[in-house]
Formats: sequence, C-alpha cells, structure tokens
Amino acid sequence: MAELHHETFPPPESVKNEAFINSMEQYKEMYQKSIDDPEGFWSEIAKGFYWESEPTGKFLDFNFDVRNGPIYIKWMQGAKTNLCYNAVDRHIDKDGDRLAFYWEGNDPDDDGQVTFSELKDRVCQFANVLKSLGVVKGDRVAIYMPMIVDITVAMLACARLGIIHSIVFGGFSAESLADRILDAKCSVVITSDGVWRGTKLLNLKDIVDKAVEKCEHVGHIVEHVIVSRHLLPEEIVVGEGDEERQPAVRPCRHLNIKWNAPRDKWWHELIEGASTDCPCVWLDAEDPLFMLYTSGSTGKPKGVVHTQAGYMLYSATTFKYDFDYHPDDIFWCTADVGWITGHTYVTYGPLLNKATSVIFEGVPTYPDPGRFWQIVDKYKVSKFYTAPTAIRSLMGFGDEHVTKYKRDSLKVIATVGEPINPEAWLWYYNVVGNKKCAVVDTFWQTETGGHVITPLPGATPTRPGSATFPFFGVVPEILSEDGKTVEGEGEGYIVFKQPWPGIMRTVYGNPQRFETTYFKKFPGYYTTGDGGKRDKDGYIWVTGRIDDMVNVSAHLLSTAEIESALVEHKLVTEAAVVSHPHKIKGECTYCFVTLKQGNKFTADLIHELRAQVRTKIGPFATPDFIQEAPGLPKTRSGKIMRRVLRKIAVGDKDIGDVSTMADETVVDELFKRRPEDA
Repeated sequence: MAELHHETFPPPESVKNEAFINSMEQYKEMYQKSIDDPEGFWSEIAKGFYWESEPTGKFLDFNFDVRNGPIYIKWMQGAKTNLCYNAVDRHIDKDGDRLAFYWEGNDPDDDGQVTFSELKDRVCQFANVLKSLGVVKGDRVAIYMPMIVDITVAMLACARLGIIHSIVFGGFSAESLADRILDAKCSVVITSDGVWRGTKLLNLKDIVDKAVEKCEHVGHIVEHVIVSRHLLPEEIVVGEGDEERQPAVRPCRHLNIKWNAPRDKWWHELIEGASTDCPCVWLDAEDPLFMLYTSGSTGKPKGVVHTQAGYMLYSATTFKYDFDYHPDDIFWCTADVGWITGHTYVTYGPLLNKATSVIFEGVPTYPDPGRFWQIVDKYKVSKFYTAPTAIRSLMGFGDEHVTKYKRDSLKVIATVGEPINPEAWLWYYNVVGNKKCAVVDTFWQTETGGHVITPLPGATPTRPGSATFPFFGVVPEILSEDGKTVEGEGEGYIVFKQPWPGIMRTVYGNPQRFETTYFKKFPGYYTTGDGGKRDKDGYIWVTGRIDDMVNVSAHLLSTAEIESALVEHKLVTEAAVVSHPHKIKGECTYCFVTLKQGNKFTADLIHELRAQVRTKIGPFATPDFIQEAPGLPKTRSGKIMRRVLRKIAVGDKDIGDVSTMADETVVDELFKRRPEDA
C-alpha cells in the first residue's frame, strides 16, 4: 500500500447543509448509542418499517467466541415481516406513480422505466408463476441474468414468498454456475436469452443449458428453467423436431436458443394472465432471505446466508446515511446484481428508501469512455457509486471524456469493492466531482451485508484512500498476528467485536465452515481476512486481503480455486497463485505452474491454461501472468511459502528469512524465469 495520504477534505457545504448527519459530534453521539444500546438504536429505526408482529424474544442475542459454544447471531427474535412488502407495497398508496427504476441498456438508445406500482404488479405476477410451479418457502432458486429490471423482479418475487434466491453473476462459467446450483440444491433456474456487454454477445441460455447438464450428470435435476426474453425478437421461429425437445431458434445475430420442453419456459408466456395480486408470506426475522456465493480459501465457494429483518434494517440504514439519500435524489450504483453490492445498493437498500435509481446493463467504455457521465447527465444522477477499477480505467482515457459532460447534478460520489489508491481518489474528486462532491470510500464484504467502515458525506472529513470510521453498530479493532489489540496508531488484522443487524448468519449447509472461516483465528471476534492501519487521528485504512484471496477488479477470488483449475490441465502437476499489483485492476493473479516431467513450457500452453481458468471459473478470473516453476519454495513440512512467491512476482529480491525453506536454490531459478512484462 502507498504511504498514507494525510490531506483532509472537509464535507462540501452544499452536501453538509442538507445532510441527515452534518457534524462529527452528531455522528459520535449516534455511534455511541448504537454500540452501547443496540436495542434502543435499532428498534427506533425499525419503527419506520412494517411488522406483522413485534419481537417476542431477545432483540439481540449472539456468541462470537467459539470457546463458549457454537457461534450464533439473532436479531429481533419472534418478529414477523416481509422485505418485499417493505421495499414495494409499503410505498404504493402514497407514491405508486413514483419511478422505482430507470433502466439504461447496453445500447445508448435502449432504455426504459418502471414505477413502484408497475414493479409491484410484475413482482406479484412472477411470484404467482413461482407458486404455480410448486416453489414454496425455503426452496432455493438460482438466478443467472443480465442487468435488466426482470432480475430485480425475480429477487423480489422470491422474497415475497420466502423463497431463498441464489444469484450467480452472469460472467461465471457453466461449471461455476453448476457448482452453485448443486450446493444450494436449486430446482429452478431463472435466466435470460442473452446479453450484450459492450460489443460482446453472451448466450446466457446456452451457459445455463451446460450447467444444468452438468448437474444431471451427478444426479441433480433442475425441474424448471425460466427464460426472460431480452434480446430476441417477439416472433418465435420453431424448428421441426421432437415436440418434447424443440430446437426453437430465434436469431439475434449469432444468438441461437436451444429449447428443452417441458423444462424450459418463457417468462413472458408464464406471466400472461397471471394475477397481479399475490399476498406476502409473513416471515420470521431470522428466516433466510438469500444466499450469495463468495470465493473461499479452500477453493470451494461458500454460500453466505443473510436473513430477513436484520439485513432489511441494515441495507436501508446504510443506504440512507452513507449516500445521504433524499426524495429528490437520483441514485446510481453501477454494480451488477450478481454481487452483494447489487443486492444491497441496486435493489434492497434503494427500494426500502423509496428511491429512484438507475439500473445499467452495459460497460463504462461502450460506446466510448464517456458513457458513465452521459448517463449521469441523462438522468440527473446526484448520488453515484462505482468501483476503483472503473475509476482507474477511465482515468487512462483522459479528462476530456468526463469534462465534456456537465455532471452538475452530482453531490456524492462513492467507491466500492476494494481500497482506492489516493491518485484515483483525487482524480475522482477533482475531475469527476469537480471539487464539489463528497467522496464516500466504503469498506464492506458479502458477509457484512452493508457498509461497515465508511465516511458520512455531510459529516466526515475525508482522506484519500481511507475508509475513515465505523458505521453505526460496528466495533472494529486491529489485532496483531498473536491476537493482541493494537492501540492507537498501528497495523494488523481488521476484526469486529460485536454484530450489527446485516451480518451474515451462517454458510449454507456448513455451519462448521462459518465458525472456522470467521471466528476461529481470533476467538471473540469476527475476522474479515483484511489487513488495515489506523493513523494517529483514528482513521482506518484498509490494506487488502491477508489470507489466500485476491481482489481483481472488485471480484474476490480464491487463489485455491484458480490453482485447482490450473492443475486440471493434463501437463500441470502443481500450481501456486498469488496477487500482483495492477495499475487498473488494483490486483491481478500471478500463477506459478510446475509441469509434469518431460513437457515444455510454451506460449500455446500459457494460452491453454488461461482458457482453462476462463472455462472453469469465468473470464474475470483469467490470469495476467503465468510463469513456469520447475520447483516451488516450500518449508521442510511441504507448505508453499507464498510470501516468497509474492516477492518473486514483483521482482523484489529482499525475500526475508528463508531458514525454514527446504531448497533455497528454487528461488534463483524462479527469478530467472520471470516474464519480461511482469
């Protein structure tokens, strides 16, 4: 990490004057109450939502210490509610005609919008479709879709009925999708025909077909595949053939859809005639809402489970205060709903606050690098949220793609997914925000459900690269390797001492993994896996992953998962993957591969290995560097010394203590074989 940037930027007066929280004194008072009296703090917020019944048990009950028995977290026990009702139905009587979403397609001429009333009707229709297919509370449904309004409709329909949705990012491979369908035992997959991302056409239905086939090979049957028609024309050209397996082909340039009846069903045909009335299922506060898979250090993705009431309170509250959302604002989060950011700050958080926001299907550089700012002007976006990767990428195209647009509607510009380097922060502030916007650098994880360390735009003096201070209810500490609290200025592991409402509750089907991953290393604390620094003024700076994970363009990847994909190649006997700095992505993957004896390391092999990772995981996981490693640095017990590999990857010959290394000669050999462009 670069040196800490101590220049401090006060909140812009224009933001401060209208902010819900407009001073650090107000923040500190609210924060203190949130940690000293969580029941009092959160029960007051809960009054703003609809509850079918109030809590009957403890408002908060938890155990973070594995030495005291199983880990558990419970909020508002006995209360009943429904998140879909609170996100949509609650607003209809007074504000049914208010816009819920603007939709902006990949093509700048492709757009649409939907009001809260229209959204409710579509959600109810699709919920009735799910009911007609026999899907009930507690069932799991996989959603593999592009950024269209139908993905939010599918989420909300599941939430309405107590069905657990498992959204899989549309960039994952068929194999990764199949892994997630199998782990969750999904009987239904909801998808789309295809999607354009810039100039690239993805046949999503074909990927789903391959994933479902992989599931069938191991005995799991997906009963229904529901396909939203997005790219294909309305006229259906049905080929001749077996009525049970009609190859329905509908052209979109090269997009051909294969059809497997009766499993495959068109969304638009299912909802035709479906009622727009569908009563909510009232759910217990701790009933599961959704699961979302995140990479695990073992290589096997883990299904992070979030529940009804706590996630609802936390997503709504972080959205309200961290973006300082007001009714006249237009909010835009550029994230895909396939990631937690899209769950919390595209769908649930904004809708719970009756917000009008933008859903964007495309990419920031198509048809040119000014697309973001063209959309900001088009919809008068006032609160904008994107990833440092996108910011660094757009920096490289020059200021003119930004400054040719007005952007005078912007008030808050925020970042998500990884630590932002000070250079990118300053460009974002100076050029994009024109020195008049608050920059909100948010730190959080799939597991946390919402922001846990973040500035408040009208109150917090910010420093480029620092996530600043904890959100309400969050008690961070920095611990040394041996678990000692680092007081004052210092560096170590970022951990949390007590739960907030939005924290995950378990790993689906594997509570032991939940305990081992997050609570075993430091008993009594939730361990993030991230390192951090605290400066002399108490500002927190996240320095990145400490465990065997790498954050590539805000996609958290397991090095073990990539290694597993590499060693499946017939010529590879062993692989080790570490992170490597990247000026656009922040981090990229650097792979060391050991070949089976007698095989040559060639450019063709590198191409094959990259393709192998793309196929097994997805294009976003493609390695940037692959180096031959005749041997790997290991301890005498056989453990790979990854800290040494990280030094080799960047060409740093100061590798530190190697007294435990079994064979020191491999290090010189690996330095000799480094790619010239590394």
